[in-house]
Amino acid sequence: MAETNRIEYKQELTPDVDIEKEVVAFLNYKEGGFIYIGIDRDGKTVGVDDIDGCMLKLKDRIKNNVSPSAMGLFDIATEQRDGLSIIKLTVASGIEKPYFKTKYGMTPKGAYIRVGTSAEPMPQEQIDRLFAMRTRNSIGRIVSNRQDLTFEQLRIYYDEHGKRLNDNFKRTLELLTEDGKYNYVAYLLADENNNSIKVAKYSSLDRCDLIENNEYGYCSLIKATKSVLAKLEVENRTAATITPIERIETPLWNRIALREAVINAIVHNDYSFEVPPKFEIFPDRLEITSAGRLPESLSHEEFFNGISIPRNKELMRIYRDVELVESLGSGIPRILHAYGEESFKFTDNFIRITFPIGVHDTAHVTAHVKEEGTKSASSRNQEVSDSGTDPNINTGTNTDTGTNTVTAHVTAHVTAHVKKLVSIIDGEMNRDTLQELISVNHREYFRKEYLKPSIEAGYVELTIPDKPKSINQKYRLTPKGLQRREMMRRKN
Repeated sequence: MAETNRIEYKQELTPDVDIEKEVVAFLNYKEGGFIYIGIDRDGKTVGVDDIDGCMLKLKDRIKNNVSPSAMGLFDIATEQRDGLSIIKLTVASGIEKPYFKTKYGMTPKGAYIRVGTSAEPMPQEQIDRLFAMRTRNSIGRIVSNRQDLTFEQLRIYYDEHGKRLNDNFKRTLELLTEDGKYNYVAYLLADENNNSIKVAKYSSLDRCDLIENNEYGYCSLIKATKSVLAKLEVENRTAATITPIERIETPLWNRIALREAVINAIVHNDYSFEVPPKFEIFPDRLEITSAGRLPESLSHEEFFNGISIPRNKELMRIYRDVELVESLGSGIPRILHAYGEESFKFTDNFIRITFPIGVHDTAHVTAHVKEEGTKSASSRNQEVSDSGTDPNINTGTNTDTGTNTVTAHVTAHVTAHVKKLVSIIDGEMNRDTLQELISVNHREYFRKEYLKPSIEAGYVELTIPDKPKSINQKYRLTPKGLQRREMMRRKN
């Protein structure tokens, strides 16, 4: 693959390679871009010897030599190409243009823009124009109305992911203004604040008949986010049908899209309005509304094409650290895959996403139940016995979607989860990938229902058993698990 307006190759990272110039050019470019280290100008893979050292130097150079701060606007990852290890640097378009090399300031020697396949000096007139467009304060510059803030919850979330906050974390995470006061980012992430997120539920199709009004907040925004996700996971009740050999489940809303929409609404909300996002459940739909319009430099077409300009880069960076966000620009494509562009509505001050309640194919389910119901009782008992449950339990069937009348079949339900997990593991896979493949967003539910019983059954093992909470932790099938998967494949 040749270099393009969004792809730059660097054979290696040395002091002579002006990586800052390339990063600045992509930050100022409306579509951002990708920088690959370990590939020469001709597109030939040469690899990187010291991956960890190179990634650390790269992060430090961007952090210390680019202004305004680019933290939260880039990802650094490793890839394998032609049997060699390379580094992929993803750079998002920034909202605080113009970006520049700190050493040279807002001058053509410091500010660059991507033109074709090269980084070109930005004319002074363009620099002045972009700087003049910074009319809205970012939440990183807004001083918190409270300065007695504590961050024990934030410490816990970082600890859970094997990351410790040092004594300088307030500056590292950009929780302070230039004069050393807590900013609005700090306020949102503090243990106590006056910010809350509402999840409302109506019995009517309009907003007349309110039956629930839940508030999640007055605490760290991360904690509030997790509470909203848990509440909507409960509301996203599954329409279930029990057949003689399996449980067919259909949630009201696509679980992956739902999680991405919640995170996007919270992370990209314009808090300078002091209006939090809101979530409203109606009998026929879910509406998610966040404050703020698209950035001026981002068109609707670019937005739908996956171009990402993080509104609150500080929040984006922290949410990635605690693994609530996977990577830059990954959320919108996942929503579009499930619901399309028509699910979005843009106004001058708000962005709304609407998820209709899914229409379940009851005819298909009913036909499936009738077909499977022709199997002999002995055959069905063998199926149940193989799953590890008592063959004498009467499982029954239920063709009423939305209702599960088989309350006694708990063990079979859990075993089905184990079989599902065993069937999808291929090599070594991380937790997020597994949850995505299974379409389960709730981490604790996945742990209890899928992961823990699979490990206890001896089918699945950790790749780093002595560090179960490692951020590099992955899961693989044991020899017993491989045997089990092969047996299931032969049956199918």
